[in-house]
Order: sequence, then C-alpha cells, then structure tokens
Amino acid sequence: MALFKKKKQLDSNSMKHGVGLITVTKPTSSIAEQFRTIRTNIQFSSADRQLKTLVFTSADPSEGKSTITSNVAVTWADQGNKVLLIDADLRRPTVARSFGVSNSHGLTTILTAKQANLGESIHETEVPNLYVLPSGPVPPNPSELLNSSKTDQLLKVLKEQFDIIILDVPPVNTVTDAQILASKVDGVILVVPQGIALKGAVLRARDLLKKVNANLIGAVLNRVTDAASGGYYGGYYGGYYGGYYGTDDKK
Repeated sequence: MALFKKKKQLDSNSMKHGVGLITVTKPTSSIAEQFRTIRTNIQFSSADRQLKTLVFTSADPSEGKSTITSNVAVTWADQGNKVLLIDADLRRPTVARSFGVSNSHGLTTILTAKQANLGESIHETEVPNLYVLPSGPVPPNPSELLNSSKTDQLLKVLKEQFDIIILDVPPVNTVTDAQILASKVDGVILVVPQGIALKGAVLRARDLLKKVNANLIGAVLNRVTDAASGGYYGGYYGGYYGGYYGTDDKK
C-alpha cells in the first residue's frame, strides 16, 4: 500500500472556494440524507455486478456535477468503504479546493511521469476512508492524456488499493473527455438539473455515452422544485431520479 499524504482539516476558506460539502458540515441534515439515498440507489441499481469505478458527469457546464460527486463520495466512505475521488475534470477542477489540498501534484502528474509516485498526489482527507486525487497542473492536451494507456494502467493499479473509485469528469457535450473515461469505467451517472438542462442536450449526452458503450446507470435530478413549499427541494442539491435508460428510449 502506498503511503499517501496525511489528511488536512477542512477549513471555511477551502470550502468557500470549492463545492459545498454538506455531507461533512451537516451530516444529519435532510440534504445529506438525499446524498445517502443517491448512493443507495446506485448500489441497488447495479446489484448484479460490482461497481469499482464510477463516473459522474453532466450534459453541459455548471449543472452541479462536482457538488453531487464530492458529496456522494463522502457518503460512500461513511459506509466504511475505502474511497478514492479523482478529479478528472482537467479543465475546471474543483476537488483540490473543496478538500483543501495542494494541486501541484495530481492526475496529470502521474500520467505524464516516467515513473509515478502515487504518494505524492493522493491525499488522505479528514473524512475517514476518503482519499482524493486532484487534477494536477492543467495539461495542453487533456483528451489525449486521458485516452492514453497510462490511464488504463493507473485505474488497474488503483482498483487494487481502493474499494471504489469515483471520477468527476467534464460535461459530455463540451469535450470528449467524458466519453473517453466513461468507456473505461463500470458505470456512469448523469447529473441533470431541473429547469436548467435542456431536453435535447440531455438526450445528446445520453447518445454520446451510448456510442462508446458506456454503462449509463441512471441520472441524478438535482435542483428539484418542491411545488408544495414554493422553493427548491433540498436546495441546490435536490433529489435522485434513477433507473436504466432503455436502448431505444427517446422520451
């Protein structure tokens, strides 16, 4: 087992500039419970196969995928699983800021090094069982780097050291990075914000993922409007809408 960098306590400054980790700051809240529901539904949706690698993405930018990804990773670790959260969004990374760790070494460092030292890039967090691999310095060729054989080798090595690996990747419709990584993992979750995501954009993202034979497990519907209260159900985070997409489902 590699010796990873020791945990750094989360502070208000790191969380202010990253995504909100309500599963850490308010673990007994109803919103945190929604993230546990997401985790449970994902686990049950793939009861017939073991999920070791999981990608979270969205159709377009600013749809909440990084917030969903990080909080679901926390809930998975809360179960006692050894979890690695990888920031594979090399263009707009958030994990380093969210968890208050350095981004001087990360995924790109490992993929470009002749001989990678995982201990330089993987950080232990204050959440028991949760480790993070930040993006590292922004490369000039993210898609080519992620599509390299080194990425396959890295995932193979990491799967031996962690119970589950969760990747935060760029939006599907923006760059090809999401398709590349979706084709390499066990399952994909699409984050869809109610009232923001366009139906055509979501369908296009689904079709692009299907083209690379990605195992699209389902979708997280966030920012769900609660008509009864006149506000947002779960605030920014929302609830879960799961299930399988049929191969001919165009609705």
